[in-house]
Amino acid sequence: MQQQSPAPSGEPATPERSRDALRAAQLYYLQDLTMEAIADELRTSRSSVSRLLAYARTHGLVEIRVISPRDKLSTLQHDIAERFGVNAHVVPVPNTTSDIDRLERVALSAARILTPFIDSNMILGVAWGATTNAVSRHLPKKETHNSRIVQLNGAGNTSTTGIDYASEILRRFGNAFDASVQQFPVPAFFDDPATRDAMWRERTIKRVLVIQGRMDIALFGIGSTSSEVPSHVYAGGYLDDEDYAVLDAHDVVGDIATVFYRLDGSSNDIPLNARSSGPDLTVLHSVARRIGVISGASKITALRGALAAGMITDLVLDELAARTLLAQDAAARQRA
Repeated sequence: MQQQSPAPSGEPATPERSRDALRAAQLYYLQDLTMEAIADELRTSRSSVSRLLAYARTHGLVEIRVISPRDKLSTLQHDIAERFGVNAHVVPVPNTTSDIDRLERVALSAARILTPFIDSNMILGVAWGATTNAVSRHLPKKETHNSRIVQLNGAGNTSTTGIDYASEILRRFGNAFDASVQQFPVPAFFDDPATRDAMWRERTIKRVLVIQGRMDIALFGIGSTSSEVPSHVYAGGYLDDEDYAVLDAHDVVGDIATVFYRLDGSSNDIPLNARSSGPDLTVLHSVARRIGVISGASKITALRGALAAGMITDLVLDELAARTLLAQDAAARQRA
């Protein structure tokens, strides 16, 4: 290998760069050579070896797993799994971390957790929002074949089509996995349920609905009106005062892909769901792997409703959220 100048880890993959990065990774991770020894063997600099290893991680040539002994994190994961029947991934984040930084750290972990689940010939459904937007910015590269990314709910409202916002999120997922992208260019909420029903009969829309119905994995955040980092559906002008009054009247605690539910997990007879472009929760429930991502304690009530509905198979959350979830659940059971 000829000496190379350092290159950013986010550079486009090339056969030559991938070959060099793979060789460096094999020497470092499989043969336990130091970076100095690898630099000598490859006749390059230590900084170039560091860049090659970063390239290998970013482009999916290396997957790193951390398996911890029974510590406080694994105890939280075990307790959540035992109580709610989900695979819990608890992200270590100090309590003093800001809400924005907390979201970024959870999103980074969620991106790394998601990637091994994705393979060729799979369909990944993505619900747009602040959380999935953050996840999309941290996706490592993994080459797949004949895989697809499908948008789960429309993004338009009275002030914007939402296409730019949603398409950028989907584009990042598509680029990360070399997957084709299927957008869903409809409003987030229709003015009239009859309009949605008529639209759903159109062949162009039915094609997207069929793809959604064949999802292997669904990825979503948990929407909540009380979150410290506001969910995009609540901060982006999608709901008016009358809509909020309806949500309050029906004891709504949260939403998944703009489909609303109560604390007990029920979603029946909530008027806004008849106008929503998001998939019915029964459709989501049929997806084999459903990954919910949240950060912070302010979404726990909404999370409890999603768990009660059985909407999550894999849950990614920070330490504070995990402890708050278990504490609120214990308190609720004591009151019952």
